[in-house]
Amino acid sequence: MNLLHLNDRPGVYPPSLYAAEAGAPDARPALMGEARADVAVIGAGYTGLSAALHLARRGYRVVVLEAQRVGFGASGRNGGQIGSGQRQDVDWLEARFGPQMARRLWDLAEEAKALTRQIAAEAGVPVRDGIAHACRSQAEIDHARQMADHLAARYDYPHVEMLDRDALAHALGSGAYEGGDLDRGAGHVQPLSLVLGLARLAEAAGAVIHERSEVTRIDHATRAGEASRIATAQGTLRADHVILACNGYLGGLDRGIAARVMPINNYIVATRPLGDDFPEILPGRIAVADTKFVVNYWRLDDQRRLVFGGGETVTYRFPRDIAAVVRPHLLAVYPQLDGVELTHAWGGTLAITMNRMPCFVRPAPNCLSASGFSGHGVALAHLAGRLMAEAVAGQAERFDLMASVPGRPFPGGAMLRQPLLVAGMAWYGLRDRLGF
Repeated sequence: MNLLHLNDRPGVYPPSLYAAEAGAPDARPALMGEARADVAVIGAGYTGLSAALHLARRGYRVVVLEAQRVGFGASGRNGGQIGSGQRQDVDWLEARFGPQMARRLWDLAEEAKALTRQIAAEAGVPVRDGIAHACRSQAEIDHARQMADHLAARYDYPHVEMLDRDALAHALGSGAYEGGDLDRGAGHVQPLSLVLGLARLAEAAGAVIHERSEVTRIDHATRAGEASRIATAQGTLRADHVILACNGYLGGLDRGIAARVMPINNYIVATRPLGDDFPEILPGRIAVADTKFVVNYWRLDDQRRLVFGGGETVTYRFPRDIAAVVRPHLLAVYPQLDGVELTHAWGGTLAITMNRMPCFVRPAPNCLSASGFSGHGVALAHLAGRLMAEAVAGQAERFDLMASVPGRPFPGGAMLRQPLLVAGMAWYGLRDRLGF
Protein backbone atom coordinates (compact mmCIF):
# COMPACT_ATOMS: atom_id res chain seq x y z
CA MET A 1 0.00 0.00 0.00
CA ASN A 2 1.53 3.29 -1.14
CA LEU A 3 0.45 6.07 1.22
CA LEU A 4 1.88 8.67 -1.14
CA HIS A 5 -1.20 8.25 -3.32
CA LEU A 6 -3.92 6.79 -1.08
CA ASN A 7 -5.36 9.96 0.48
CA ASP A 8 -4.09 12.95 -1.48
CA ARG A 9 -4.24 14.44 -4.95
CA PRO A 10 -0.85 14.26 -6.70
CA GLY A 11 1.17 17.39 -6.14
CA VAL A 12 -1.60 19.16 -4.19
CA TYR A 13 -1.24 20.13 -0.55
CA PRO A 14 -4.02 18.86 1.74
CA PRO A 15 -6.89 21.24 2.59
CA SER A 16 -5.24 22.35 5.80
CA LEU A 17 -5.27 25.74 7.48
CA TYR A 18 -1.51 25.76 7.04
CA ALA A 19 -1.74 25.34 3.26
CA ALA A 20 -4.41 28.04 3.06
CA GLU A 21 -2.12 30.43 4.93
CA ALA A 22 0.94 29.55 2.85
CA GLY A 23 -0.84 29.97 -0.46
CA ALA A 24 0.51 27.90 -3.36
CA PRO A 25 4.32 27.92 -3.26
CA ASP A 26 5.93 27.86 -6.68
CA ALA A 27 6.47 24.29 -7.85
CA ARG A 28 9.99 23.04 -8.29
CA PRO A 29 10.80 21.04 -11.43
CA ALA A 30 10.91 17.26 -11.41
CA LEU A 31 14.16 15.41 -11.96
CA MET A 32 14.56 14.84 -15.69
CA GLY A 33 17.25 12.70 -17.30
CA GLU A 34 20.61 11.94 -15.69
CA ALA A 35 22.02 13.85 -12.70
CA ARG A 36 24.96 13.48 -10.32
CA ALA A 37 25.37 14.50 -6.67
CA ASP A 38 27.59 13.88 -3.70
CA VAL A 39 24.48 13.16 -1.60
CA ALA A 40 20.98 12.16 -2.62
CA VAL A 41 18.30 13.00 -0.05
CA ILE A 42 14.96 11.26 -0.49
CA GLY A 43 12.16 13.22 1.17
CA ALA A 44 11.69 16.99 1.57
CA GLY A 45 10.37 17.20 5.11
CA TYR A 46 12.18 18.40 8.21
CA THR A 47 14.62 15.47 8.25
CA GLY A 48 15.64 15.55 4.61
CA LEU A 49 15.80 19.33 4.30
CA SER A 50 17.79 19.68 7.51
CA ALA A 51 20.27 17.13 6.16
CA ALA A 52 20.38 19.00 2.86
CA LEU A 53 20.93 22.36 4.57
CA HIS A 54 23.75 21.13 6.77
CA LEU A 55 25.45 19.21 3.96
CA ALA A 56 25.19 22.10 1.50
CA ARG A 57 26.70 24.43 4.08
CA ARG A 58 29.61 22.00 4.32
CA GLY A 59 30.14 22.28 0.56
CA TYR A 60 28.53 19.04 -0.62
CA ARG A 61 26.54 18.83 -3.84
CA VAL A 62 23.11 17.82 -2.59
CA VAL A 63 20.02 16.84 -4.57
CA VAL A 64 16.71 16.34 -2.77
CA LEU A 65 14.04 14.15 -4.39
CA GLU A 66 10.49 14.70 -3.15
CA ALA A 67 7.63 12.54 -4.42
CA GLN A 68 5.02 15.28 -3.97
CA ARG A 69 5.71 18.82 -2.69
CA VAL A 70 8.06 20.24 -0.06
CA GLY A 71 6.53 19.58 3.36
CA PHE A 72 3.75 17.49 1.83
CA GLY A 73 3.87 14.82 4.55
CA ALA A 74 3.85 15.00 8.34
CA SER A 75 6.23 17.99 8.39
CA GLY A 76 3.59 20.24 6.85
CA ARG A 77 0.50 18.82 8.59
CA ASN A 78 1.36 18.30 12.27
CA GLY A 79 0.41 20.12 15.46
CA GLY A 80 3.55 22.28 15.43
CA GLN A 81 4.73 21.41 18.94
CA ILE A 82 8.47 21.70 19.65
CA GLY A 83 8.57 19.38 22.64
CA SER A 84 11.34 18.77 25.16
CA GLY A 85 13.26 15.55 25.51
CA GLN A 86 12.86 12.32 23.65
CA ARG A 87 9.44 10.75 23.08
CA GLN A 88 10.02 8.65 26.22
CA ASP A 89 10.53 10.27 29.62
CA VAL A 90 13.97 10.27 31.24
CA ASP A 91 12.94 7.71 33.87
CA TRP A 92 12.12 5.28 31.04
CA LEU A 93 15.48 6.02 29.41
CA GLU A 94 17.38 5.61 32.69
CA ALA A 95 15.72 2.28 33.48
CA ARG A 96 16.73 0.83 30.11
CA PHE A 97 20.02 2.49 29.24
CA GLY A 98 21.39 3.92 32.49
CA PRO A 99 21.71 7.53 33.66
CA GLN A 100 24.72 8.43 31.50
CA MET A 101 23.08 7.35 28.24
CA ALA A 102 19.79 8.94 29.32
CA ARG A 103 21.55 12.26 29.88
CA ARG A 104 23.21 12.10 26.45
CA LEU A 105 19.85 11.43 24.81
CA TRP A 106 18.28 14.31 26.77
CA ASP A 107 21.09 16.68 25.74
CA LEU A 108 20.64 15.74 22.08
CA ALA A 109 16.93 16.51 22.37
CA GLU A 110 17.69 19.89 23.92
CA GLU A 111 20.01 20.57 21.00
CA ALA A 112 17.14 19.60 18.71
CA LYS A 113 14.91 22.29 20.22
CA ALA A 114 17.64 24.92 19.94
CA LEU A 115 18.33 23.96 16.32
CA THR A 116 14.66 24.15 15.40
CA ARG A 117 14.34 27.59 16.96
CA GLN A 118 17.51 28.70 15.14
CA ILE A 119 16.19 27.52 11.77
CA ALA A 120 12.83 29.16 12.45
CA ALA A 121 14.58 32.44 13.27
CA GLU A 122 16.69 32.27 10.10
CA ALA A 123 13.56 31.56 8.07
CA GLY A 124 11.58 34.37 9.73
CA VAL A 125 9.00 31.99 11.24
CA PRO A 126 7.82 32.97 14.75
CA VAL A 127 7.89 30.47 17.62
CA ARG A 128 5.68 30.84 20.68
CA ASP A 129 6.80 29.51 24.05
CA GLY A 130 5.14 26.98 26.33
CA ILE A 131 3.51 23.55 26.15
CA ALA A 132 1.20 22.30 28.89
CA HIS A 133 0.69 18.61 29.56
CA ALA A 134 -2.83 17.84 30.75
CA CYS A 135 -3.20 14.83 33.05
CA ARG A 136 -6.35 12.77 33.54
CA SER A 137 -5.55 11.14 36.89
CA GLN A 138 -3.73 11.75 40.16
CA ALA A 139 -1.23 9.02 39.28
CA GLU A 140 -0.31 10.88 36.09
CA ILE A 141 0.05 14.14 38.04
CA ASP A 142 2.32 12.44 40.58
CA HIS A 143 4.51 11.10 37.79
CA ALA A 144 4.66 14.52 36.13
CA ARG A 145 5.75 16.08 39.43
CA GLN A 146 8.47 13.45 39.87
CA MET A 147 9.72 14.15 36.35
CA ALA A 148 9.73 17.94 36.88
CA ASP A 149 11.72 17.57 40.10
CA HIS A 150 14.09 15.07 38.50
CA LEU A 151 14.73 17.27 35.46
CA ALA A 152 15.50 20.24 37.68
CA ALA A 153 17.81 18.28 40.01
CA ARG A 154 19.62 15.99 37.56
CA TYR A 155 19.25 17.49 34.09
CA ASP A 156 19.69 21.22 34.77
CA TYR A 157 16.20 21.86 33.41
CA PRO A 158 14.14 24.02 35.82
CA HIS A 159 11.56 25.07 33.23
CA VAL A 160 8.65 22.75 34.10
CA GLU A 161 6.03 24.27 36.42
CA MET A 162 3.41 22.07 38.07
CA LEU A 163 -0.22 23.19 37.71
CA ASP A 164 -2.99 22.06 40.03
CA ARG A 165 -6.51 21.50 38.73
CA ASP A 166 -7.54 25.14 39.06
CA ALA A 167 -4.31 26.51 37.58
CA LEU A 168 -4.48 24.16 34.62
CA ALA A 169 -8.16 24.98 34.07
CA HIS A 170 -7.25 28.68 33.98
CA ALA A 171 -4.36 28.09 31.55
CA LEU A 172 -6.52 25.96 29.23
CA GLY A 173 -9.98 27.45 29.65
CA SER A 174 -11.21 23.94 30.35
CA GLY A 175 -11.92 21.90 33.46
CA ALA A 176 -11.57 18.56 31.65
CA TYR A 177 -8.32 17.55 33.38
CA GLU A 178 -7.13 16.86 36.92
CA GLY A 179 -3.94 18.91 36.67
CA GLY A 180 -0.65 18.87 34.83
CA ASP A 181 2.44 20.90 34.09
CA LEU A 182 3.68 23.72 31.90
CA ASP A 183 7.02 23.37 30.11
CA ARG A 184 8.16 26.91 29.42
CA GLY A 185 11.23 25.66 27.53
CA ALA A 186 9.09 24.02 24.85
CA GLY A 187 7.30 25.89 22.07
CA HIS A 188 5.05 25.75 19.03
CA VAL A 189 5.14 26.95 15.44
CA GLN A 190 3.20 26.94 12.17
CA PRO A 191 4.71 23.72 10.80
CA LEU A 192 4.27 24.19 7.05
CA SER A 193 5.72 27.70 7.20
CA LEU A 194 8.70 26.22 9.04
CA VAL A 195 9.40 23.49 6.46
CA LEU A 196 8.94 25.89 3.54
CA GLY A 197 11.38 28.28 5.21
CA LEU A 198 13.83 25.42 5.74
CA ALA A 199 13.63 24.59 2.02
CA ARG A 200 14.49 28.17 1.13
CA LEU A 201 17.51 28.06 3.44
CA ALA A 202 18.71 24.76 1.93
CA GLU A 203 18.40 26.13 -1.59
CA ALA A 204 20.21 29.33 -0.62
CA ALA A 205 23.06 27.13 0.64
CA GLY A 206 23.26 25.37 -2.75
CA ALA A 207 20.99 22.32 -2.42
CA VAL A 208 18.80 21.42 -5.41
CA ILE A 209 15.22 20.26 -4.70
CA HIS A 210 13.14 18.32 -7.23
CA GLU A 211 9.42 17.93 -6.52
CA ARG A 212 7.10 15.35 -8.14
CA SER A 213 10.11 13.02 -8.30
CA GLU A 214 8.98 9.83 -6.60
CA VAL A 215 11.82 7.35 -6.15
CA THR A 216 10.92 3.98 -7.61
CA ARG A 217 14.16 2.08 -7.05
CA ILE A 218 17.49 2.43 -5.24
CA ASP A 219 20.51 0.39 -6.32
CA HIS A 220 22.99 0.84 -3.51
CA ALA A 221 26.69 0.90 -4.27
CA THR A 222 28.33 -2.49 -3.75
CA ARG A 223 31.98 -1.46 -3.97
CA ALA A 224 34.06 1.38 -2.58
CA GLY A 225 34.16 4.33 -4.94
CA GLU A 226 30.97 3.24 -6.70
CA ALA A 227 27.92 5.51 -6.79
CA SER A 228 24.40 4.48 -5.86
CA ARG A 229 21.71 4.76 -8.52
CA ILE A 230 18.35 6.30 -7.60
CA ALA A 231 15.61 6.00 -10.20
CA THR A 232 12.45 8.09 -10.63
CA ALA A 233 9.82 7.88 -13.34
CA GLN A 234 11.60 10.44 -15.49
CA GLY A 235 15.18 10.51 -14.34
CA THR A 236 18.16 8.89 -12.67
CA LEU A 237 20.36 10.34 -9.95
CA ARG A 238 23.77 8.89 -9.10
CA ALA A 239 25.19 9.79 -5.71
CA ASP A 240 28.02 8.76 -3.42
CA HIS A 241 25.74 8.84 -0.37
CA VAL A 242 22.01 8.32 0.10
CA ILE A 243 19.83 9.65 2.91
CA LEU A 244 16.37 8.19 3.41
CA ALA A 245 14.09 10.77 5.03
CA CYS A 246 10.68 9.34 4.16
CA ASN A 247 9.18 8.60 7.61
CA GLY A 248 5.61 7.30 7.11
CA TYR A 249 5.90 7.45 3.33
CA LEU A 250 8.81 5.04 2.90
CA GLY A 251 6.68 2.53 0.99
CA GLY A 252 8.71 -0.36 -0.39
CA LEU A 253 12.06 1.40 -0.65
CA ASP A 254 13.49 -0.56 2.31
CA ARG A 255 11.68 -3.54 3.82
CA GLY A 256 13.96 -3.70 6.86
CA ILE A 257 13.10 -0.17 7.94
CA ALA A 258 9.44 -0.71 7.06
CA ALA A 259 9.29 -3.62 9.54
CA ARG A 260 10.39 -1.28 12.36
CA VAL A 261 8.63 1.96 11.41
CA MET A 262 4.84 1.89 11.06
CA PRO A 263 2.74 4.64 9.48
CA ILE A 264 -0.36 5.81 11.35
CA ASN A 265 -2.85 8.57 10.57
CA ASN A 266 -3.91 11.50 12.69
CA TYR A 267 -6.42 14.29 12.15
CA ILE A 268 -6.64 18.02 12.84
CA VAL A 269 -9.36 20.65 12.61
CA ALA A 270 -9.29 24.44 12.86
CA THR A 271 -12.09 26.69 14.06
CA ARG A 272 -13.08 30.02 12.65
CA PRO A 273 -11.10 32.93 14.16
CA LEU A 274 -12.49 33.29 17.66
CA GLY A 275 -11.81 37.02 17.91
CA ASP A 276 -12.94 38.26 21.32
CA ASP A 277 -15.16 35.24 21.82
CA PHE A 278 -14.12 32.67 24.40
CA PRO A 279 -11.29 34.72 25.96
CA GLU A 280 -10.84 31.97 28.57
CA ILE A 281 -9.36 29.59 25.97
CA LEU A 282 -5.53 29.55 26.17
CA PRO A 283 -5.12 33.15 27.39
CA GLY A 284 -1.33 32.69 27.49
CA ARG A 285 -1.18 31.32 23.91
CA ILE A 286 0.51 28.10 25.04
CA ALA A 287 0.10 24.76 23.26
CA VAL A 288 -1.29 21.68 25.01
CA ALA A 289 -1.06 17.90 24.77
CA ASP A 290 -2.90 15.47 27.01
CA THR A 291 -2.01 12.01 28.32
CA LYS A 292 -4.37 9.90 26.23
CA PHE A 293 -2.76 7.10 24.22
CA VAL A 294 -4.34 8.66 21.12
CA VAL A 295 -3.19 12.12 22.12
CA ASN A 296 -5.28 15.27 21.91
CA TYR A 297 -3.14 18.33 21.15
CA TRP A 298 -4.05 21.92 20.43
CA ARG A 299 -3.02 25.56 20.29
CA LEU A 300 -4.28 28.95 19.13
CA ASP A 301 -2.80 30.46 16.01
CA ASP A 302 -2.18 34.16 15.51
CA GLN A 303 -5.79 34.70 14.35
CA ARG A 304 -7.08 32.96 17.49
CA ARG A 305 -8.23 29.94 15.56
CA LEU A 306 -8.17 26.83 17.73
CA VAL A 307 -6.09 24.21 15.92
CA PHE A 308 -7.04 20.88 17.52
CA GLY A 309 -5.73 17.39 16.74
CA GLY A 310 -7.09 14.07 17.92
CA GLY A 311 -9.09 11.00 17.08
CA GLU A 312 -8.16 7.65 15.67
CA THR A 313 -9.23 5.49 12.77
CA VAL A 314 -8.19 1.92 12.10
CA THR A 315 -7.57 2.10 8.35
CA TYR A 316 -5.00 3.97 6.32
CA ARG A 317 -7.65 5.68 4.22
CA PHE A 318 -8.72 9.03 5.68
CA PRO A 319 -12.38 9.24 6.71
CA ARG A 320 -14.73 11.13 4.41
CA ASP A 321 -15.71 13.50 7.23
CA ILE A 322 -12.57 14.25 9.22
CA ALA A 323 -14.31 16.99 11.20
CA ALA A 324 -16.83 14.46 12.48
CA VAL A 325 -13.98 12.30 13.79
CA VAL A 326 -12.22 15.12 15.63
CA ARG A 327 -15.17 17.21 16.80
CA PRO A 328 -16.18 14.93 19.74
CA HIS A 329 -12.65 15.09 21.12
CA LEU A 330 -12.58 18.89 20.81
CA LEU A 331 -15.97 19.25 22.52
CA ALA A 332 -14.93 16.93 25.34
CA VAL A 333 -12.30 19.57 26.19
CA TYR A 334 -14.20 22.70 25.13
CA PRO A 335 -17.95 22.09 25.27
CA GLN A 336 -18.45 25.86 24.96
CA LEU A 337 -17.37 25.56 21.29
CA ASP A 338 -20.40 23.48 20.36
CA GLY A 339 -21.77 25.02 17.17
CA VAL A 340 -18.61 26.98 16.35
CA GLU A 341 -17.67 26.53 12.70
CA LEU A 342 -14.75 24.28 11.79
CA THR A 343 -13.26 25.87 8.69
CA HIS A 344 -10.55 23.30 7.94
CA ALA A 345 -10.10 19.58 8.56
CA TRP A 346 -7.22 17.45 7.34
CA GLY A 347 -5.37 14.24 7.91
CA GLY A 348 -1.73 13.27 7.89
CA THR A 349 0.49 10.25 8.16
CA LEU A 350 3.22 10.05 10.76
CA ALA A 351 5.25 7.03 11.82
CA ILE A 352 5.78 5.23 15.11
CA THR A 353 8.17 2.58 16.39
CA MET A 354 7.57 -0.20 18.89
CA ASN A 355 9.43 1.61 21.68
CA ARG A 356 8.49 5.14 20.47
CA MET A 357 12.17 6.03 20.05
CA PRO A 358 13.29 7.14 16.58
CA CYS A 359 14.80 4.57 14.24
CA PHE A 360 18.33 5.51 13.11
CA VAL A 361 19.86 2.86 10.82
CA ARG A 362 22.37 2.27 8.03
CA PRO A 363 20.46 0.34 5.36
CA ALA A 364 23.63 0.10 3.25
CA PRO A 365 27.27 1.12 3.74
CA ASN A 366 26.70 4.47 2.00
CA CYS A 367 23.10 4.98 3.12
CA LEU A 368 21.63 6.53 6.29
CA SER A 369 18.06 6.70 7.50
CA ALA A 370 16.19 8.35 10.38
CA SER A 371 12.44 8.02 10.91
CA GLY A 372 9.74 6.87 13.32
CA PHE A 373 9.63 10.00 15.48
CA SER A 374 6.35 8.83 17.02
CA GLY A 375 4.64 12.20 17.21
CA HIS A 376 7.68 13.98 18.63
CA GLY A 377 9.41 14.90 15.41
CA VAL A 378 9.24 18.67 14.93
CA ALA A 379 12.49 19.14 16.85
CA LEU A 380 14.03 15.67 16.62
CA ALA A 381 13.67 15.48 12.84
CA HIS A 382 15.69 18.67 12.42
CA LEU A 383 18.39 17.16 14.62
CA ALA A 384 18.26 13.88 12.70
CA GLY A 385 19.15 15.76 9.53
CA ARG A 386 22.10 17.41 11.24
CA LEU A 387 23.36 14.07 12.62
CA MET A 388 23.15 12.40 9.21
CA ALA A 389 25.04 15.31 7.66
CA GLU A 390 27.74 14.86 10.28
CA ALA A 391 27.92 11.13 9.54
CA VAL A 392 28.30 11.71 5.80
CA ALA A 393 31.16 14.09 6.63
CA GLY A 394 32.87 11.35 8.66
CA GLN A 395 31.72 12.42 12.13
CA ALA A 396 29.31 9.60 12.92
CA GLU A 397 29.56 9.37 16.73
CA ARG A 398 26.27 11.14 17.42
CA PHE A 399 24.37 9.34 14.66
CA ASP A 400 25.73 6.05 15.97
CA LEU A 401 24.63 6.97 19.51
CA MET A 402 21.05 7.32 18.31
CA ALA A 403 21.38 4.16 16.21
CA SER A 404 22.55 2.24 19.29
CA VAL A 405 19.14 2.64 20.95
CA PRO A 406 17.70 -0.86 20.53
CA GLY A 407 14.45 -1.23 18.66
CA ARG A 408 12.65 -4.26 17.36
CA PRO A 409 10.35 -4.91 14.41
CA PHE A 410 6.61 -4.88 14.80
CA PRO A 411 5.18 -8.37 15.18
CA GLY A 412 4.66 -9.77 11.72
CA GLY A 413 7.02 -7.23 10.16
CA ALA A 414 5.88 -5.01 7.33
CA MET A 415 3.34 -7.52 6.02
CA LEU A 416 1.20 -8.08 9.14
CA ARG A 417 1.61 -4.82 11.03
CA GLN A 418 -1.50 -3.18 9.51
CA PRO A 419 -3.97 -5.81 10.85
CA LEU A 420 -2.24 -5.56 14.22
CA LEU A 421 -2.54 -1.76 14.04
CA VAL A 422 -6.30 -2.14 13.56
CA ALA A 423 -6.57 -4.29 16.69
CA GLY A 424 -4.19 -2.13 18.72
CA MET A 425 -5.81 1.21 17.84
CA ALA A 426 -9.26 -0.18 18.58
CA TRP A 427 -8.07 -1.41 21.99
CA TYR A 428 -6.27 1.79 22.98
CA GLY A 429 -9.09 3.94 21.65
CA LEU A 430 -11.48 2.01 23.91
CA ARG A 431 -9.13 2.52 26.89
CA ASP A 432 -9.06 6.26 26.24
CA ARG A 433 -12.84 6.44 26.07
CA LEU A 434 -13.15 4.51 29.33
CA GLY A 435 -10.60 6.81 31.00
CA PHE A 436 -7.84 4.23 31.61
